[in-house]
This record gives sequence, structure tokens and C-alpha cells, in this order.
Amino acid sequence: MIRVITGPEERSMSAVVKGRATREDGKVVVGVADCAVSDDPGAEIVTYALGSCIGVTAYDPVARIGGMLHFMLPTTIDTQRGQEKPAMFGDTGIPLLFRSLYALGAEKQRLIVCAVGGAEMLEDSSDSSVSARNRTILREFLWTNEFLLSADETGGSISRTVRIRLEDGAISVRHGSKEWRVWPS
Repeated sequence: MIRVITGPEERSMSAVVKGRATREDGKVVVGVADCAVSDDPGAEIVTYALGSCIGVTAYDPVARIGGMLHFMLPTTIDTQRGQEKPAMFGDTGIPLLFRSLYALGAEKQRLIVCAVGGAEMLEDSSDSSVSARNRTILREFLWTNEFLLSADETGGSISRTVRIRLEDGAISVRHGSKEWRVWPS
């Protein structure tokens, strides 16, 4: 079962998906401000063009359950917007990813968490940039909830694509024609 979370409700991939996450060539493609989780060990979840956005993956190697969130902004001050598009914001999307994984049977103590993106895409970036705040909100959530990052491919100045293969939890990152594995390293 693959669940795509695009708003307050979840949708099965067998239903018509009204959000941006879609199935393409055997992959689940997570769009900007989307989240997908799966307990299908044959699934691969991918998101493209992570600039200042962050892609968070989490994987339970025993249950072979995993998921991915592609969030754009660190927080929302508009409660209604946060409820309508929780995956758009780090403060609502990250907890949504973990709750969705637990609902499928993943266990917190087994989760392998990786992060990709959060690049400084503009030359005049400062500590108050969206990408820096995205990285901060992610780390604050992980610290508060006692998670460690197993792989961290954030920062820098390049756009990246990330994919997770649920067969074994392998996380790979791509930029241009170069692709490398970040977990397991």
C-alpha cells in the first residue's frame, strides 16, 4: 500500500490522486509540498529538484516501510494553510511523515532518517534564508524527538534529486549526470 498525503487526508495510490504525487515507471514521484509512505518493499519513492526545499526520508529496515516528505518552507503562521497543505511546511510536514509511517507499522527506534536539499540557491544568502531556516526546523524536530540523521546531504549550492528504495532502504542522490549513494554509506 502506498499512501500519498497531500492535504489533511491520505489517499491510496490505487485511488485517483488529486495531489502532485504520482506513480511513474514503477516509482512514486513526490511533488513539492507532498509526502508519500509505503509498506510495499518493491516501491521506490523519488522527488526532484530539491533546491532550498528539503527532502526527508525515513525507513524501518525490519518492517521495510518507508516514506518521503518534500517540504518548501520551515513554518506557517496561517493555521488554515498549514491544515490544507501540511506537507508544504516543515513544522507540520515532518510530524505528518512520521505519524504516517507509524500508522503503517514502522517503529520509531528502528527508523533511519536522511535529509537532502536545503541548498543556498541565491548568492546573497544569509542566515535568515529559507534554506537555512528549513535546515534548522528539521534539526529542531529531530533533536526534540530524539532522532539522529543517518545521512545528511543538505546545504551547499546545488539542486538535487533523492530516491529511496524500500527493498533495502538505499538512499541515492543525483545532481546532473552524477549519482551517489548516501545511505548506507
